[in-house]
Amino acid sequence: MAVRAVRGAVQLERDEAGHMDEQVGALLTALLERNGLSADDLISIWFTATPDLHSDFPAAAARKLGIVDVPLICAQELDIAGAMPRVVRILAHIETDRPRTEINHVYLGAAAALRKDIAQ
Repeated sequence: MAVRAVRGAVQLERDEAGHMDEQVGALLTALLERNGLSADDLISIWFTATPDLHSDFPAAAARKLGIVDVPLICAQELDIAGAMPRVVRILAHIETDRPRTEINHVYLGAAAALRKDIAQ
C-alpha cells in the first residue's frame, strides 16, 4: 500500500452554504468513485477556498458525507488578480495500491480549466 495524493477542484456558482455543501460533496464523491476509494482509504484532506467564499467551511461537506474520522483542514487560497473566482480545491492524501500514473484527479465544471494537464 502506498501513500498518494489526489487533487480536485470545483467552481461554485454562488457563495451559499447549501450550494457549497452540494458542490463540494459532488467533488468528494467523484474523487472517491473515480479512484475506487472509500473513506477508510483517506489519510487527510486539505481544502482551500478562494477569498470570495465565506458562507461555510468546505470540510463541512465531507462531514455530511460521513467522513467523520479523517483529519480535515481548510485554508484560504492566495488572492491573485485574475484568478478564477469561487473555487474550492481539494488535496487528499490516500492509501492505495494504484501507481501514481493511475490516480484520477477530478476537476468539475469550469474548474477543469485550472489543470487541463491532469483534469479527468
